[in-house]
Amino acid sequence: MGHEVSLVALNAKKNHHEFSDDDKELLSKITYRAFDIDTNVSVLDVAINLLSKTSFNIDRYYDAEFERLLIHELKKSDFDIIQFEGLMVSLYLNAVRKNSKAKLIYRLHNIENQIWQRLSLQKTDPFKKSYLKMHAKRIKNYELKQLNNFDAIAVFTSQDKGTLLEYGVKIPIAILPLGINLDVYKPDPAKTDYPTLFFLGSLDWLPNREGMEWFLENFAHDLAEGDLRVRFYVAGNDIPDNFDDFEVMGKIFIQGEVDDALEFINSKAIMIVPLLSGGGMRVKIVEGMAMQKCIISTNLGAEGIHFEDGVNILIANNQEEFYEAIHHCITDEEYCKHIGLNARKLVEEQHDANKVTGNLVEFYKTVI
Repeated sequence: MGHEVSLVALNAKKNHHEFSDDDKELLSKITYRAFDIDTNVSVLDVAINLLSKTSFNIDRYYDAEFERLLIHELKKSDFDIIQFEGLMVSLYLNAVRKNSKAKLIYRLHNIENQIWQRLSLQKTDPFKKSYLKMHAKRIKNYELKQLNNFDAIAVFTSQDKGTLLEYGVKIPIAILPLGINLDVYKPDPAKTDYPTLFFLGSLDWLPNREGMEWFLENFAHDLAEGDLRVRFYVAGNDIPDNFDDFEVMGKIFIQGEVDDALEFINSKAIMIVPLLSGGGMRVKIVEGMAMQKCIISTNLGAEGIHFEDGVNILIANNQEEFYEAIHHCITDEEYCKHIGLNARKLVEEQHDANKVTGNLVEFYKTVI
């Protein structure tokens, strides 16, 4: 849109991503810097953190060398807006404030303490429940201290805005949904294998891992030996080794990372999002909708998307509802296609990156 953009990326691990032609075109238009950081923690680190008032899930993203790099970038340019992507990089807010006169925007991906609180509710083990609640409390304390230190906040969902208002946020809040470049998402039904069931997501994110563990534990038998006669594919990075125990030749495939995510999505028919905790807006659901997939998700997984159950998505919140939804989908191909076509229409109406970006720029102008 004619603006000058710089991106300083904090990579939580070595980036093995190979840039596509689209990536290279984008990078040619912006100033880009990346910094690798080791966020792994030892058992000793976890034990020591028990005596602290902060959570290592936040603290491990601080790196003094990265802060120096960030300050160097700030002194090179006179920025109008500096946007913080997610809570973890808010650790550098004070350094940015001291070295720039820009307006500081917080792009809230999730309300982090809610994720940990919801994870704790899923646990039956008293120690795990107590441990997760402790981190939820510490992260909430940190969030509450940081929120009003920005000049404005951009959230993905109305639910998140409501929570921030309850928290006492006084600065401007804008609801700006996830935007994607629809030109990249080109569904080809001729290459879709029906019926097939799939999950795609990062399993290093606890809500994803917890949801998939629940799904596999409850449906592995039905998929391998029961009435759900459909091949199931699990793809994504950082899949735990114990997931291999669920693999059944010709029926359940634990694939790990895939070379081309959109090609993988296009090749499968029914997408599941069994999210039991978390918040914000799921990128993979919006991407799946853009690829005309029939998606089965919990209410929580589809939070923030203006869906209609049974029209452009199927909502299932327990084992019985997931079973019924899967069974319906694998026995009625036209039904699946109809849901997928409506899903694409929804994304075109509400998640076109051009529309969202225009609204974001207007929000910036009001803050400036």
